[in-house]
Amino acid sequence: MLIIFDCDGVLVDSEIIASEVNLELVKELGMEISLDELSLRFSGLTATAIFEQVALELARPLPDDIAERSDRMLDEALQQSLQAVSGVHDMLDALDGSRCICSNSTTARLEQNLKITNLYDRFQPHVFSAVEVRQKLPKPSPDVFLHAAETFGSAPQQTIVIEDSSHGVEGAVAAGMRVIGFTGASHSFAGHGERLMDAGAETTVSQLADVPATVQALRSWSGVGL
Repeated sequence: MLIIFDCDGVLVDSEIIASEVNLELVKELGMEISLDELSLRFSGLTATAIFEQVALELARPLPDDIAERSDRMLDEALQQSLQAVSGVHDMLDALDGSRCICSNSTTARLEQNLKITNLYDRFQPHVFSAVEVRQKLPKPSPDVFLHAAETFGSAPQQTIVIEDSSHGVEGAVAAGMRVIGFTGASHSFAGHGERLMDAGAETTVSQLADVPATVQALRSWSGVGL
């Protein structure tokens, strides 16, 4: 059985940092939005995708370097304050079977964040960036999930994905995989679990300590042997 983890907002508590950086920038551009709404709408998307949507809503082009500026600001903020999500190491200790990471972040960013939080050696070399495999399409494209399953020789229906964003859930479901939604990181918001369920998650957990038991339950639900 293969277990696929998203990284930001599941293993490392980076989504709240990214949201705070992007909130500063979109407000500077003239878009009025709260931190909760920004997290609700854009969590899990690349900076490029976020600012493409902002440009559409503002009905005007944005500075050419806005996504790059966001990345630079985020790098600085992550270096200063990034932490692992609570309970991640104990959770990994309690899981058996193969595991990997599928993320919209670049390989360089993933390596940086995982090393800061002492998680890199628990996954490498099986750390997959959606924008660097197959057609280089970010979630909600299923490509990165299918790439991971092929790498491990795991059938999609026998693969479980842990995701914190609706875009990630949609991509995993499109790949034919089963999804546990996670709502335990600092960026979580009211209605987060319901949004993940609407996107196709079979269940949600609010702390990583519940992941091993939930994985075991999914092995028997619906009569599917994993």
